[in-house]
Amino acid sequence: MNEKTLLSLAYGAAFTDGERAVTFANLEGLLPKFKSGDAWLRQNAAAGKEGFGWINLPKRNTDEIQTLARWLATRESIVQVGIGGSALGNLMLHGALLPPYWNEIPNAERGGPRFFMSDNVDPIDSRAIWELINPENTAVIVVSKSGSTAETAANFLFFWEKLRDRLGDAAARERVVVVTDKDKGILRPFVDEIGCKSLILPEDVGGRFSVLSCVGLLSGWALGIDCKALMSGAAAMDEAVAKAESVLENPAWIMAGLSFLHMNKNRNMNVLMPYSDPLERFGEWFAQLWGESVGKNGQGSTPVRALGAIDQHSQIQLYTSGPDDKLYTIVTVAHGQKDIALPAAQEKAFEKLSYLYGKSMDELRNFEASATAAALSKAGRPVVGLSLPVLDAYHLGGLIQFYEYVTGMTGYLMEVNPFDQPGVEQGKDYTYGLMGRSGFEAQAKEVQALAARINERTAAI
Repeated sequence: MNEKTLLSLAYGAAFTDGERAVTFANLEGLLPKFKSGDAWLRQNAAAGKEGFGWINLPKRNTDEIQTLARWLATRESIVQVGIGGSALGNLMLHGALLPPYWNEIPNAERGGPRFFMSDNVDPIDSRAIWELINPENTAVIVVSKSGSTAETAANFLFFWEKLRDRLGDAAARERVVVVTDKDKGILRPFVDEIGCKSLILPEDVGGRFSVLSCVGLLSGWALGIDCKALMSGAAAMDEAVAKAESVLENPAWIMAGLSFLHMNKNRNMNVLMPYSDPLERFGEWFAQLWGESVGKNGQGSTPVRALGAIDQHSQIQLYTSGPDDKLYTIVTVAHGQKDIALPAAQEKAFEKLSYLYGKSMDELRNFEASATAAALSKAGRPVVGLSLPVLDAYHLGGLIQFYEYVTGMTGYLMEVNPFDQPGVEQGKDYTYGLMGRSGFEAQAKEVQALAARINERTAAI
């Protein structure tokens, strides 16, 4: 595969026979919907409609982000406070493009600050982060469009108080960066009140689609990721998708169409299984992107995260011999970095392992990916192979744009809005009510009544 290729899709084994058949004719028959769906995405993005702006992020100016990132790069540590789309994208970028165990690398060799993500609301984690950083040389980034997300607010209140108590108001203010809405929410008045550094979240971009905005780029640039290449790859993917005229020319249409068709055949789980440790967090990012976008109106497919080859030893039995309710995507990277050649052992006890001698770890892992795909196909399970020529910032940017487009297009085919999240908002409102937030008294009563029903029957041992 040429390294100029963004990605390649092998989908011959994604078609099935029998009562639940999915055929190429079914896929090709979606062409009019693909074309109208693409126009729907682009026209709404051009109009600035809420949720659609991600498609234009690769073309937007990033000068302000880069300027602030250069300052962050001089810090010893960065703590980012956020959850969901304000956290998973950062962790995905760092996991894919930075050396593993980043924080353990000595300062002189690392070339960028240590990074800590404060996402879940857990006092053990928050205290541990505080004890690991030097507040004098740390920046705290808080990311929230509304500023009222309970978990983010709770964690930021903790770190803000700690900074003020240790350093004083003026010094604490200099170490805080707020990423929030231009006008709305709690955090913008906070910025105006204390005068800290801030960036504006794009109004037309939802959280789970925001990784290529200041949400993900700020820490990425500060830690040394080539974000220009990241955005260039995303722009190249968008250009390639936009100019395609047939299904055969457009892997994004193929993936969206297969997801939709298999969903309609009651294969209501979507398994993403990269055979690459750096892409493990990509699976977590995908799970939010897919689950919150297409799980609407009694429809959708559950995203399932797996990692090859680890989950060959924990899930493949179910995948090959359990219910036929899943579509599988096996992700590989053709050319790894710093591969390891397996040595020949001198001990006679290892003679039966001689088939490994002279092979490489990358070779073994990619063979295992092929073996898993073949085993799934033999069992009659629909499977797609997605391959990157190399995992770098350019190709990761293309992969991000690809999956965001696939998600938006799948929502269009399903006739749901892939850019809202009413189910998430309900849970947030119940939390506000239980915590005593003004204006949410009715939600508190409702959730208490529901909790009483849940607890009508209990058992313990």
